[in-house]
Amino acid sequence: MASNEGFIGVNNDTPFPTIHIVSDSLGATAHSLARAAAGQFGYSDPYIETLPKVRSFNEIAGFLTKHQESHRAKGKPDDLVVFYTLVDDEMRHLMQAFCDERGMHAVDLMGGPISALEKASGLEASRDPGLMRTVDQNYFRRIAAMEFTVEHDDGRNPQDLPDADIVLLGVSRSSKTPISIYMGMEGYKVANVPLALGTEPPKEIYDCDPSRIFGLMTTPDVLVGIRQRRLGGSGRIASMVAASYAEPEMVYQDLEEARALMRKLGCIVIRTDNKAVEETAQEILRYFELAHPLQKSAIE
Repeated sequence: MASNEGFIGVNNDTPFPTIHIVSDSLGATAHSLARAAAGQFGYSDPYIETLPKVRSFNEIAGFLTKHQESHRAKGKPDDLVVFYTLVDDEMRHLMQAFCDERGMHAVDLMGGPISALEKASGLEASRDPGLMRTVDQNYFRRIAAMEFTVEHDDGRNPQDLPDADIVLLGVSRSSKTPISIYMGMEGYKVANVPLALGTEPPKEIYDCDPSRIFGLMTTPDVLVGIRQRRLGGSGRIASMVAASYAEPEMVYQDLEEARALMRKLGCIVIRTDNKAVEETAQEILRYFELAHPLQKSAIE
């Protein structure tokens, strides 16, 4: 039996089980799925224990045995929940058998998808751990996109607007920056331009392809609430100076002027009210990819 000497586990004081992740890479895929699944039970940030970069089954057995013994010692249920992403067939089979034998709840997150894609494509998977994170041309493209997005946040460097894959327009507090960053991380060069009442946008916006421009729009009520919360932490003088920023009439005029510019440009208008950043970004990308289909080639 493995020793627990020097073993340190998370102290989960909630009724929701700790999710144990085993991966031959970094475990990011399993982390995302674990959080998504736990969110269905009201736990958006569950306790997670991770064993990354696994290279032998002995590592897995030692990790899970120590955690199971730790649970028993604390008087907690020892039927561990285990999410695993392993590309090697033999390793996956050993993992599943080990968990079944010890009464653990094991979820194979890679076996099914790989098998389905092999059957549908007629190709054989390389089963190379961490291949998605290989430093290749796609990696450098994403880095370049992120650099571009950061350098063109909040109207900076407007002379480069025609070079952007996507240009976002919106009034203050319409989620331009977080949406831009999300899409930048996906490999798109994004610029965002703030629209303010009585202020002309940069002239370069008229040189951009309308199918690459997206206007972000919300309702006055939602925007008033966001701006009021934004002002809540400001000092007294700053709040007085910026009071009109959150006044309903001013917000209404702000949105109407922005809407008029969006109509003039002929861009697609995307509603952001009561939507997560990821949801809005994916809606934009669906429109964008219909107009500009990506030519994705297989990894060499």
